[in-house]
Amino acid sequence: MNILDKIAARKREEVAILKEEVPAESLQLLPHFHRKCYSLKENLKNSSTGIIAEFKRRSPSHPEINLEADAATVTAGYEAAGASGISVLTDEEFFGGSLDDLAIARETVKLPLLRKDFMIDEYQIVEAKAMGADVILLIAAILKPEEIKNLSKKAKDLGLEVLLEVHNEEELENAIFDTVDMIGVNNRNLKTFEVDLGISKDLAQKIPNQFVKISESGISDTAPIIELQKSGFKGFLIGGNFMKTEDPGKSASEFIKKLKNKA
Repeated sequence: MNILDKIAARKREEVAILKEEVPAESLQLLPHFHRKCYSLKENLKNSSTGIIAEFKRRSPSHPEINLEADAATVTAGYEAAGASGISVLTDEEFFGGSLDDLAIARETVKLPLLRKDFMIDEYQIVEAKAMGADVILLIAAILKPEEIKNLSKKAKDLGLEVLLEVHNEEELENAIFDTVDMIGVNNRNLKTFEVDLGISKDLAQKIPNQFVKISESGISDTAPIIELQKSGFKGFLIGGNFMKTEDPGKSASEFIKKLKNKA
């Protein structure tokens, strides 16, 4: 069993327990459940940089990125830096995140928030809306096409935007639905954790223009972004490169300024 399969299996166990402890009906009573969402898609379309800055403490490939990071401090720094949106890891066991981090970020910033997790059940989408997310992530590698269709429809029904993550052409071809807003190409193979920015370039022309294109993972310099923009990418998800520093917000600010100067 590879790490992605392991995470997905654990997530199913977690969701089954959560459904018993906190029914979806209870989540729908929370204030944020009725909030109008901010649009990451529109922010990216109107941005010259398109940086989606990520908050995460660790990952299976990097177990100690920034274990003591504070969600309010970091996300406020990202907003001040000029990020187009913020991704918040909410998986606890493998990434050191929580739904509390998402809720804190929602109270801190007015930017679109992506709930970054391994979504396998409609319950998690209700949960995301209730805790203040604007966008959910669906990972094609762990979902069947029918599941992507159903989960993305549920998200749209709740007013959330959908970012679909793919890693190869087969995943892309099996997951083209009108209920998806953005397609993210993960340059990191979630089964081996190897990174190859060429994956984004290879898939760029195969992604229909109706979707906002986002390149995810492995970006640590502005040069690849300039090249990927030429291929039609509007969004760039960067986490570890900022989070590994003492002041992620400051790192994001310097990165975005440098990118603007090159644009």
